[in-house]
Amino acid sequence: MKNKNLIGIILSSGLFLFAFIINGNLSLYFNLSGLLIVFGGTIAAVLVGFKVDQLGNVLRVLIAAYRKPITKETEIINILIDLSIRSRIEGILTLQSLENETTILFLRRALGCLVDGYKIEQIRDILNTEMYFFRLRREDSERVIRAIADYLPAFGMMGSVVGLIAMLGGIGDTAIILQAIPVALTSTLYGLIFSTFFFLPFAATIKERTNHELLLQKIIMEGVIAISSEVNPVILKTKLESFLTPSERETKLVSYAKLKERFNIEREQKIDEENSGGVKINPQEDKIL
Repeated sequence: MKNKNLIGIILSSGLFLFAFIINGNLSLYFNLSGLLIVFGGTIAAVLVGFKVDQLGNVLRVLIAAYRKPITKETEIINILIDLSIRSRIEGILTLQSLENETTILFLRRALGCLVDGYKIEQIRDILNTEMYFFRLRREDSERVIRAIADYLPAFGMMGSVVGLIAMLGGIGDTAIILQAIPVALTSTLYGLIFSTFFFLPFAATIKERTNHELLLQKIIMEGVIAISSEVNPVILKTKLESFLTPSERETKLVSYAKLKERFNIEREQKIDEENSGGVKINPQEDKIL
């Protein structure tokens, strides 16, 4: 999936640049004054609006979103089922040796609560609190990136206004007008490109990763609570697979023949027909008006 995304980025970026080249020389779209207005103004606004430590956290979250591989739900489910089997055979306290081997921080915290003997209500409360503040921190990072995406077009328009003022001030002087026109036009272009091509996708990536990690955390919480309740591993597997899409589940659906056999559907139909003299009653006609 990562390679497919990279190929898609290269192809789409190539088409994007090719569209510029078709209409003329690519150097026509480069203007240093426009870049300085857009990026200088945006950086100043970001430093005024947010703390440096907060910006550092956003950068770390963004780098991790693109560099760290995505853990699949099936992997987490298999880990939890394995832990469930071990806890039933060797006891819950044996999971203490596995606590430091797990690479997922939330799973390690959940196992720590389990090994320390917390009650189910306490485990659920602690993990729900962890999930709540994790979501708040990620939403805060997404908010910062979306704010930057809003600043860029605004300063692009500001650069266009600067260029227009320079044009009006140079009426009668062709050289000044020719220098001001690129600033007025490219500033808006830069603001729109960097906002929609980079920062809005960055925010969408963080939101998508956050939703995925919250789903994994929900699976871990339900799995650890089930292990604490000594739920049968087969039942646990069926429960956790409810978080997956139908195409990802390994459990096969029960056939209609087994359903009929289990609930005695055919035998009940025969008894109803015998009691009604062999006449099938329409349920719609049997309603009381």
